[in-house]
Amino acid sequence: MRGGLWLIVVLAVAAPAFAQPRGLPQDSNEIVPLSNVRMRDVCILPDEATGTYYMVGSGWNSVRVYTSKDLKSWQGPKTVFRTPPNLWGDIRIVGIWAPEMHKYKGKYYLFLTFDTRNQLPEQWRDWLPRVTRGSQVLVGDSPFGPFQPFQDRSTLPPDMMTLDGTLWVEDGVPYMVYCHEWVQIVNGSVECVRLKDDLSETAGEPTKLFYAAQAPWSTMDKARGNNVTDGPYLYKGKTGKLYMIWASFRNGVYTEGIAISPSGKLAGPWMQQAEPLYTNDGGHGMLFTTFDGKLMMVLHSPNGREARPHIFEMEDTGETLKVVKEFTGTTP
Repeated sequence: MRGGLWLIVVLAVAAPAFAQPRGLPQDSNEIVPLSNVRMRDVCILPDEATGTYYMVGSGWNSVRVYTSKDLKSWQGPKTVFRTPPNLWGDIRIVGIWAPEMHKYKGKYYLFLTFDTRNQLPEQWRDWLPRVTRGSQVLVGDSPFGPFQPFQDRSTLPPDMMTLDGTLWVEDGVPYMVYCHEWVQIVNGSVECVRLKDDLSETAGEPTKLFYAAQAPWSTMDKARGNNVTDGPYLYKGKTGKLYMIWASFRNGVYTEGIAISPSGKLAGPWMQQAEPLYTNDGGHGMLFTTFDGKLMMVLHSPNGREARPHIFEMEDTGETLKVVKEFTGTTP
């Protein structure tokens, strides 16, 4: 998440194609329990082809992956991507935020948010710098890459400050759903844009789905007067409703909420559930289904340097999604 503009370095390792600078964490084959993993803004991809769960997070300008067969014990991390120096030409990338891995039509895709210090022309007095920051799609043949970009810029329009892109496919059409950064528009929003069939670039103009302030539980930052949107992720429910979990702040505490599209369509209209899903200083969740068919949510908590992934069993009630219990990896 970026609310409050955290840029926390999580795990970093090097794939064989990249030299490992001194001082960076090394690749590892160590097997650790879930409680020992330290990552934030994580994504878990269950890959049927390999019977493996891939937990994806960011490191120092890199993407790192843990693997597991049971969600209890995790091996790694391994680096699957490190940012090349000239990825965006003369614009220097200083960090990767909130990586997601998706499998689509036999290939593996990374949805990454790249952060820079390159200032956009539009600056305000007494405001945070508006910089080149955007979500980009990379493609590879395996979960370990190598991953290649399609362009030397963000997939989303470079004049927009965007983050936390995720993939959603509706009626056979791929879309990126993402956040439009509050630093640029004050009241952060969640938007979508159609992608070309190979996910290489956009195929239309962005559409705004909702603003953060539309959720009763998302409160305004008193210092700046802004509302945050972070980490949208979608799931089609058993009754055809479309659910989107996303994060913001409630009275200064990082919080995970849910929006519902009763039509089952990305276009909405979107209704904000009054009560959030998780209020214990955690968020940036995503949803996945285990190999035995259980719906799960993973998010990070606390929202600080000690952030680690927490996994929860979820219930699709037909009307909404509810947390059943936390999966700790140590209880039946």
